[in-house]
Amino acid sequence: MRGIAVVPSYVIMQPTTLCNLDCVYCYLPFRATDRRMPVPVAEAVAASVNTWAGQAPRFSVVWHGGEPTSVGRPHLERLMAPFTGVEHHIQTNATLIDDAWCEYFIEHGVRVGVSVDGPEHLAERRVLRGAAPAHDRILRGIAALRRHEIPFAALCVVSDPRPGLAAELYGFFLDLGCYALGINVEEREGVNVRGTGFAGSAVQTFWAELTAAWRADPRIELREIEWALRYAGAVLSGTDDQLLPRQFDPIPAIGQDGRVVLLSPELAGFVDARYGDFSSGNVLDRPLHEIVASAAEKSEGWIGEYLSGVEACRASCPYFGFCGGAHASNRYFEHGRFDGTQTDHCRNSKIRLLEGVLEYARGH
Repeated sequence: MRGIAVVPSYVIMQPTTLCNLDCVYCYLPFRATDRRMPVPVAEAVAASVNTWAGQAPRFSVVWHGGEPTSVGRPHLERLMAPFTGVEHHIQTNATLIDDAWCEYFIEHGVRVGVSVDGPEHLAERRVLRGAAPAHDRILRGIAALRRHEIPFAALCVVSDPRPGLAAELYGFFLDLGCYALGINVEEREGVNVRGTGFAGSAVQTFWAELTAAWRADPRIELREIEWALRYAGAVLSGTDDQLLPRQFDPIPAIGQDGRVVLLSPELAGFVDARYGDFSSGNVLDRPLHEIVASAAEKSEGWIGEYLSGVEACRASCPYFGFCGGAHASNRYFEHGRFDGTQTDHCRNSKIRLLEGVLEYARGH
């Protein structure tokens, strides 16, 4: 059974629960409330992270969950200050980015990821409070990044994967100027209970057409397609058993109040009668490295149940070598527990992805 590593490769920090947008598919439960991370939480996290960073060639601190820029530059700077030897990343909707923010990113070496869903008529679910479109504000923020020559990655949520969509979508991101693109097919998790049981043939065709568009002009790093091609190449060379890590990266997500949720940051902020609040401890009570090591050693509660579910996937699913087992949050929000196996997310973003790439390959 794969266990959990005692040292992560990155941590996720939630500087606030607040988001100034109100996207239809958002999973965050408290995005209308500004619960900000106090500086002592960041200091407590940094006490462990700085040691890990000193022992690794690269260690990332990812500011994500809510809209990080909504806390303002002075508070975000105070939260970042305790960390040394790390690479800071921020995932933002870009609506608040201006010249001053760009200067801040440059000064602090912050790597930027922008959440944007394509051209305006495909981005109607990414909205401001009151349901007004956010697209123009997002593009204004991206224009500021480009004006300051700040490289940025893009993250796109696709809520209707269908034939005929991929070429237009990819063309938009080529023109946008991002260096990398990740595609998330909408997921049913958190407070988003919209159905995600999309037609398998439509999803597979979407991925095949996206592969074709990327192959025609591969200027952008396309996360999902490149991973699928890497897996296919490994299968052909007989090295596919080396792709999945021997242990899960614990991915500690530190909520604004200091609670630590491992493996699936999407579980943060939720409470279940059976599983509690899904946290493994609080950094204000116990050092982060001890929280991670203890959880990795004991693998109790929902984490133990999840690891059993992964083994059930290994035993039953021919796509396990590519997927590595359904994500914990998708299992929970789709099945109500962690030892179920296949999810809509598996089908949409793993199985149909791989089959779509192979469909393209067979034709070329």
